[in-house]
Amino acid sequence: MSRRPPPTSFEPGFAERVVAWQRRHGRHDLPWQRTRDPYRVWLSEVMLQQTQVATVLGYYERFLARFPDVVALAAAPLDDVLALWSGLGYYSRARHLHRCAQVVVAEHGGTFPRDSATLATLPGIGRSTAAAIAAFCFGERAAILDGNVKRVLARALGFGDDLAGAAAERALWQRAQALLPARDVDVYTQGLMDLGATVCTARAPRCDACPLADGCVARAEGRPERYPVKTRRTRRGRRRHALLWLAQGRRLWLVQRPPRGVWASLWSLPEFASADALAALSAGWPGEARWLAPIEHALTHFDWELQPLHHTLPARLAASQRDAVEQALRAAAGPGRWVARDEALALGLPAPVRRLLAGG
Repeated sequence: MSRRPPPTSFEPGFAERVVAWQRRHGRHDLPWQRTRDPYRVWLSEVMLQQTQVATVLGYYERFLARFPDVVALAAAPLDDVLALWSGLGYYSRARHLHRCAQVVVAEHGGTFPRDSATLATLPGIGRSTAAAIAAFCFGERAAILDGNVKRVLARALGFGDDLAGAAAERALWQRAQALLPARDVDVYTQGLMDLGATVCTARAPRCDACPLADGCVARAEGRPERYPVKTRRTRRGRRRHALLWLAQGRRLWLVQRPPRGVWASLWSLPEFASADALAALSAGWPGEARWLAPIEHALTHFDWELQPLHHTLPARLAASQRDAVEQALRAAAGPGRWVARDEALALGLPAPVRRLLAGG
């Protein structure tokens, strides 16, 4: 049954508490906090989706060194963008980032729109990201509602509706918008983010350090981990596939994955439905083959076991034999090409494949 709590005792001063806490205890030394450049704020917001700050820092600096502005990013080949993103995961973010940059250049003259409503029409920019850019760069009173902020608001307000439903999501957006301060919206927005990341954490929240503690419904109930409520859970699956690491000297055979699906558009080792299928294909090939330890890789909705076969072709191989191997590979796994190992490591590779090749 839906339960909408009455306003808590601190709601009239909610934003003021968050702003005061942010100025005294919040984070102030992150590189994207020292700018009002929407390109840099947008980049940080996209990178921080589903990714910890400590992981993002290095990627953020390297990305800006290579693509210092939206024009440079829009002009770059997608392969270059994916190469710099390699290891950060959720690669659709990189593809949307690249496409969004092209739209900003082509349709907005290389200048980001200044309001959240227009920002949200750009590829890969959702309502919360648009609001963050508009708040941090242009001072717009627009509420954000990322995962950390949902948790802070749901606990503080005792918002018990199931956020798996669209109606509950809309209701929490309304509450978030109503709580916005008349000024200092950028400080307030950063304060909510910081509270969720450092104090009101998913497990073992530090309620004693929270500026909202004395009015927090979840704390008064003694069960903050109950919030936010989201009952719909995706059932995790499990997949097993085989990878072929085909090498000849310092070269290896890579394929580019399809533009949709897992690891879309990344370069990778050829994938096969099973170890048996790969063994049957490579039976009789010249050279030496050995199975390597399985790779366990967790994705959003499933766990993936990848069984690599390392097959080394002889350095001296008749052209007809090499052509037969390549023809069999193309028929089974699609187009591919030989790449020097150093060149391969500079491409956009999935993280587990990069670790495999770098270690070999």
